Amino acid sequence: MAGIDGSMAHLSDGLFTTSIAVYAVAMVGYTAEYAFGRKGRVAATMPVRERELVGGGGPPAIETIPSTVLPPPAERSFADRVGRFSFAITVLGALFHTTSIAVRAIAVDAVPWSNMYEFASVSGLVGVIAFIALLWRAPQIRHLGGLILLPVILVMFLAGTVLYSKAQPLVPALQSYWLAIHVTLVAIAEGAFMTSAVLSLLYLAKQRYDRVSVQPGFRRGAFANLAARLPDATSMDKAAYRIVAFSFPLYTVAIICGAIWAEAAWGRYWGWDPKETWAFVVWVIYACYLHARATAGWKGRAAAWVNLAAFGSIIFNFLIVNMVISGLHSYAGLS
Repeated sequence: MAGIDGSMAHLSDGLFTTSIAVYAVAMVGYTAEYAFGRKGRVAATMPVRERELVGGGGPPAIETIPSTVLPPPAERSFADRVGRFSFAITVLGALFHTTSIAVRAIAVDAVPWSNMYEFASVSGLVGVIAFIALLWRAPQIRHLGGLILLPVILVMFLAGTVLYSKAQPLVPALQSYWLAIHVTLVAIAEGAFMTSAVLSLLYLAKQRYDRVSVQPGFRRGAFANLAARLPDATSMDKAAYRIVAFSFPLYTVAIICGAIWAEAAWGRYWGWDPKETWAFVVWVIYACYLHARATAGWKGRAAAWVNLAAFGSIIFNFLIVNMVISGLHSYAGLS
């Protein structure tokens, strides 16, 4: 295997840092659109009953909306321009991010996701791409970009600091074409799962606000101001479900490929290694989530909590199993 190209590795690190900065700029722009845009301001003042009619396709009761809640056309135009600019910046950040991963691959002369830093970087990129793809189908949730990018930036910051690992050759156990297949599928699935988890969390916030805001004595606080500006709860719940429905088969294939790789490397398909065990736990919980969505009594809030529990298991698997528990999959790359 060729040696490490230090200049390319340094360039990759610089592009990684640049992508974080670009994502941060986009997040600020999305937050401005969220706070000052027409959709957020109308949602914050629209009566709950009317929001339900609009979200369900029914005729909105226009006369119940005070005319003062609509900002002047110039403000709407400015917020829309900020949102479009933020989307363009997000795409630019994704390009920087993709280039960073590609240059890292050239530097190590292998697929660049053999340690926690590289895996977190790839998963963060997938989360951003999932959001970009989601906007093509549901552009009305663009102003939520700040809430989607925040966990991505946090993951990348953690990767670039606590989890950072210098570019280095693959250890012998990872020198296999199965690395590109197995880990790629896992990174794609878990990056998309992150976006789904954020949408489920926002759905729960919106669903709770819609439920309590009609009760007598309701007082609007900071949480209510945040939740009031969110889109229709049903649309966010459906988006979260569709992402999981797309990603779950990829995760399933990834586990199967991992078992085949384990047989070739260690002489057995499954050995209940801590990483294998928690990967199976994650698979079972997501299977329960999809089953819950297909069961009338578990749709909505209960299913959303199952989705969050599944992603919580992914976080446990990524951080605790990799950094605390030792096993055959201990390739964190941390000193």
